[in-house]
Amino acid sequence: MTTTTQLIRARRFLPLFVTQLLGAFNDNLFKNAMVLFVVYEVYHSEGQEARFSAMASAIFIIPFFLLSALAGQLADMRDKAKLIRIIKACEIGIMLVGGAGLALAWQGQALDAVAIPLMLLALFAMGVHSTFFGPIKYAILPQHLKDGEVLSGTGLVEAGTYIAVLAGTIVAGWISVDAAAIGVIVVAVIGWFAGRQVPSAPPLGKIEPLDYHVIRASVRLVRTTMQDRRVFLAICAISFFWAIGTVLFVQFPPLAKNMLMASKEVASLFLVIFSVGVAIGSMAINALLKGTVSARWSPISVIGMGVFLVAFQQVCRIWPPHSGTGTLMDVGIFVVQPLAIPLMLTLLGIAICGGMFVVPLYAFLTTFVPKSQTARTIAANNIVNSGAMVVGSLATGVMTLMGVAVAQQLLVVSLCCVASAWLGYLLFRAEKCPSVG
Repeated sequence: MTTTTQLIRARRFLPLFVTQLLGAFNDNLFKNAMVLFVVYEVYHSEGQEARFSAMASAIFIIPFFLLSALAGQLADMRDKAKLIRIIKACEIGIMLVGGAGLALAWQGQALDAVAIPLMLLALFAMGVHSTFFGPIKYAILPQHLKDGEVLSGTGLVEAGTYIAVLAGTIVAGWISVDAAAIGVIVVAVIGWFAGRQVPSAPPLGKIEPLDYHVIRASVRLVRTTMQDRRVFLAICAISFFWAIGTVLFVQFPPLAKNMLMASKEVASLFLVIFSVGVAIGSMAINALLKGTVSARWSPISVIGMGVFLVAFQQVCRIWPPHSGTGTLMDVGIFVVQPLAIPLMLTLLGIAICGGMFVVPLYAFLTTFVPKSQTARTIAANNIVNSGAMVVGSLATGVMTLMGVAVAQQLLVVSLCCVASAWLGYLLFRAEKCPSVG
């Protein structure tokens, strides 16, 4: 805890932490304001709502797949602090476009022709923004922090990210769309000021020419990075986690509306609980490992995630019909339902286990490779993760088209936890002997 307290006050960490926190908040404020508005105000069928939610997730993820290789090269070959300032300046322009889309949607003007396309364009651009910022936020940690501080710093970044997700989700569910349109622009400006305070982080290795051929660069980067067995296993395990997380985030709004007969504030509450749980898990695993980077808790953590997923699905399955005549329950009515507490506790359990699973794996990627290659390692991870997340989004869409109920889809997701546990076990075996497993 002493290390955590020292880090949170240090200029070598605090500006990056605040910049990341504001970026994650803005991502989720905008994305959730858009999705909740469309799901609750525009579409009126479970299939349409699930497809739009999946499409929005896929649009945000695609840039990670296409541009992560270039982002990783830039982060390793240029001053990371200068890149942060450029990226955060771009966020202001992106949110001006997204804010315009939200404002038009609030006024009901040109909804299908202009408002929704503008919002989706901004969502795609925010995906590009996050693609270029992602490798920097992890690669800069081993450059600014001591070896014994990296796990703590990674845990703080993850916890801070999910606290920001929590805050953005709460705000998106409770404020009007026009207020969100203004809010995303204001937060982008504050994030730009915070980013200007990040200390210089010049490249550590030989400066190499950038490869702008996105396909060739991506294939080469993933192939090179995956040669280390520990890194390969960590990336695969993280990818399974994000595929699972994508399906859950896609399904929360339609599940809340159509199965639980709950309002958008309840859907927002689900995302809040999930975010709080991941933050708790991120800090808990740091305490358990005492600063040592290890996958020893990963297998049991992801098995716990799968068990809680099954329990969550079972509670959803036996959820009693709402007695209201076509009205959706607000948060006050929802939380006093007989099964509300078990539902929320199982969701919290999913998230805590997920946080405990994924944080040490990210620390692996920043400590088991040379510091001059850290950003490219994170970029390779993002490419594979994004592919897994796109598969998760597409799988959700396909299962919906096949008529598989949302609750039943959760059982399919829980099976993926077994594969993640096996990968985590292999990684733990490979820690001291990379050839084993």
